[in-house]
Amino acid sequence: MEKNLILDKRKLQQIIKRMAYEIYEQNYKEKELVIAGLFDKGYTFGKLLAKELAVFKNLKVSLVKITLKKTAKTQPEVELDIELTLLKNKSVVISDDVLNTGRALTFSLAPFLSIPLANLKTAVVVDRNHRNFPVSTDYVGYSLATTLKEHIEVIFEGKEAGVYLH
Repeated sequence: MEKNLILDKRKLQQIIKRMAYEIYEQNYKEKELVIAGLFDKGYTFGKLLAKELAVFKNLKVSLVKITLKKTAKTQPEVELDIELTLLKNKSVVISDDVLNTGRALTFSLAPFLSIPLANLKTAVVVDRNHRNFPVSTDYVGYSLATTLKEHIEVIFEGKEAGVYLH
């Protein structure tokens, strides 16, 4: 299947940097910000956001990994690599690479709804606008209308880093 480059490595890096600044602008009064990334590409994206946010010395940034079964019709359990109570009253941004139907993002919210948070937002690199679930995202890198048969792939590292349409 042919891959069409939508965003090259440089543009992808610019988008991530812009999103980090946008996140900071809305959280500059916070002492700590938690980036919770959906494993695996959302977690990789979260690492890149955390790296960009590290330039703001007044903001401590923590990274949390969310593990779930993205294709499951029902979600047996959403796992975090940190004790949930440690996130109490903090600002959290859930990160993923592509927002398609909204299923994974919706499932990822479950643990965070059981504790009080200062703020809960979402960030995605590409928003495809094909919702099956009533979820939207707060920080969008690139919005792209696609057909249901098309596939978006985000590669964060290496020579082929970029966003591709299949």
